[in-house]
Amino acid sequence: MILHLNETLANACGFAGMACIIFAYAYSTHAKAANPFVLHGVNLAGAGLLTVSLLVNLNPASLVLEFFWAAIAIWGLAKAWRARAGA
Repeated sequence: MILHLNETLANACGFAGMACIIFAYAYSTHAKAANPFVLHGVNLAGAGLLTVSLLVNLNPASLVLEFFWAAIAIWGLAKAWRARAGA
């Protein structure tokens, strides 16, 4: 355990993060033109919540996955921000 947090709360964070990522995937599949701020913002929130859970219930491979998931979401948000600023 890296983070000192109640295991039940950590698991709740993990489930909330999972729900965020599933929502973002469903949203991107369903929307004709997905809002990149919603898509990447929800993915980033999901990765953050899952990371909290993984810092209590350590799983190194999943932790690395969430790092990349968050990095891609941040990249997507930066790209959307630049596109919006240029418009």
